[in-house]
Amino acid sequence: MKKSTPGSLYSGATPQQVAADIDSLVDFQPEGISLKQLETLVTDCLLPHLMRYDQPQFQSMFNAFPSPEAKVGARVALDFNQGVTNWQVSPGGAVLEELCCQALCKLFDLGPESDATFMYSGTYANQQALYMALHHFADHQGFDLSKKGISGFKHPERLTILASQDAHFSLKHAVRILGLGEECLVLLPLDDNRRMDVSALRDKIIEHKDSHDIVCIVATAGTTTTGAIDPIEEIADLCAESGTWLHIDGAYGYAYKLVPDWAHIFSGDDRADSIVWDPHKQLGAPIPNSVLFVNQKTDFFRMALHSSYFNRPGEVEPNPGLKSPPSTRPMSALPLVAILRGQGLDKVVEDLQSPLVAIHELANTLNTQADIEVLHQPDTGILCFRMTPEGTPTRDLDALQIRLYQQVLSSGERSISLTEIDGQNALRLVVVSPHTTYEDLWETIQVLRKSVNQ
Repeated sequence: MKKSTPGSLYSGATPQQVAADIDSLVDFQPEGISLKQLETLVTDCLLPHLMRYDQPQFQSMFNAFPSPEAKVGARVALDFNQGVTNWQVSPGGAVLEELCCQALCKLFDLGPESDATFMYSGTYANQQALYMALHHFADHQGFDLSKKGISGFKHPERLTILASQDAHFSLKHAVRILGLGEECLVLLPLDDNRRMDVSALRDKIIEHKDSHDIVCIVATAGTTTTGAIDPIEEIADLCAESGTWLHIDGAYGYAYKLVPDWAHIFSGDDRADSIVWDPHKQLGAPIPNSVLFVNQKTDFFRMALHSSYFNRPGEVEPNPGLKSPPSTRPMSALPLVAILRGQGLDKVVEDLQSPLVAIHELANTLNTQADIEVLHQPDTGILCFRMTPEGTPTRDLDALQIRLYQQVLSSGERSISLTEIDGQNALRLVVVSPHTTYEDLWETIQVLRKSVNQ
């Protein structure tokens, strides 16, 4: 059994070794074991292989350990195991979620008619947003999408959703599940800093005017590849001109609107019809914790389903479950409320700003290094680059990035990620935790340099 060492992120074990250790945990038997034995089994077999998101060497993904404040809310949510979609099953939970959603709309300076709901993930939130966009489009075509479905459109093959080439892959999941198919999703070129090219968007709208029906334009507020923020204001202008639903996928980046020095790059977000945000990323809210905002609260009416015993028509009590499909989901609002109330907004903003400053400082430094190629200027807390040591043939650089990534990950000492940009392999650093500093990032660069010659 491979153990993790002090200060490491995880054991560094291979998938086969992890499976061998965990196998005894899933060896279900007729007789149970004591709680103490169970705890020992989990501690010995599983915990060494879990990733330590709270360590500054974790620089690869969007995960975070829950803060002490989040644990207060999560503990109550776990102890009471509340389903919060309906007043009948949790009066306090239902009202808390409604009040939290109203407060979040104000916090992000959204319009007076805006509203929000909690979702299981950004993927499901994107899916629901596209469904509402499609339903909205069907309304203007004179039929109820919930009744007729896709067959209600005279030419369903014309339905189109526009997004950037770096939009999240969950959009593909969404169009598959909605029955639209991936061919309806048109991915647009990027500008020099990997934001959606607005000129290309404008040209595509003109090109599709007579041959396609544009249902929705998706702007990404923090792409998962480079953290780029699409030019929301300009996209909102084009959506207003064409009468098209604007959805913002801000699952990763929208939190940074709360940072004063970064707020301006989100200008126009209050004009979006729907926005996704994942508090489980930067704020460390326990998973699941995603939020779907709408500009007009009446847009949630498209999701409402009633029954004879649950969410009955005409009930005046708050039933958050009318806004989204799950009829049972956890009290996700409470940990988020505990974070915002417990830490205070000043501390939340300070913690959000810290990784942004660290990544930007690193980018400025790497731009002066002869053996490193920086592939973009960061909008948020992600930086992609390539190690390009002197004398390495260009044809070997892709293989080098893969080798460096694998060496770092297998050590168990730190975590970086690998991505592809313009057909080339690239190394990628992601910082969501305020505990990861510029010095921690620079240490990773030095580790990579040493690994080049190993």
